[in-house]
Amino acid sequence: MRRLLFSLLMFCVLPAWADGHDQLYKVAGWPEQRAHFNDALSAAQQRYQNSLPPAVFQALVNNSNQRFAPKAMDQRAEAQLRKKLADPKPALTFFQSPLGKKIVAAELLATRRDQLAKNAKGLPRMQASDTRQLIIGHLAQALPAREAGAEVSLAIAGVAADSLSSMIPGLLGGGQAQGMLNGQRQRLMEQIGADLNNTLLYVYRDLSDEELEEFATFAESAEGKAYYQAALAAIRAGLAVGQSTSSLAQ
Repeated sequence: MRRLLFSLLMFCVLPAWADGHDQLYKVAGWPEQRAHFNDALSAAQQRYQNSLPPAVFQALVNNSNQRFAPKAMDQRAEAQLRKKLADPKPALTFFQSPLGKKIVAAELLATRRDQLAKNAKGLPRMQASDTRQLIIGHLAQALPAREAGAEVSLAIAGVAADSLSSMIPGLLGGGQAQGMLNGQRQRLMEQIGADLNNTLLYVYRDLSDEELEEFATFAESAEGKAYYQAALAAIRAGLAVGQSTSSLAQ
């Protein structure tokens, strides 16, 4: 019984031991979003299976599993968040609030495997008042959604390039693969940006106008900008953007 009570006591006080960055990483839904990314990666691997020679497909799976190992992704992302965000308290306070929790829940729902499959052919067109459209416009400018979306696409494409290079040495050497991928970044951002307002209207559809405005106010504040700039850096670190799979093993 004493052992049980001690364990319960340890469970209750453990969050107090975690530092602000670690708490923020968890409260803002980063581990769950990484898990959702790994789910999407597995689905992408299966799509490649029937269109690639077995050896190339296996190289792609091996490279992507190494590059996007869950524990390593979390470690890289959280380390960069810690490095880039000097004070995690304002963002932690926001995401611990009822509104912050509602925002995180909406974002996690949108990236779930079943939801991605449901909306594979595109999101429904959302109807919104002029006021709501205006708020969403401010939010679209404040959130690094274009950049983050492009980095996810580039990271997955980078695995394919690494796989080809491992099968045919010298095919995409001398930084050529990364150069090709970097050339796609702006195009991807433009594609995402073209429908970003509708995407945000859909993702945050259960937030009231007042809640959306409070969210936009935080995102546009100095504290919000600091968090989202650090968050984008953390996403890039977690995805190992610009790094070859071989370099990650060193």
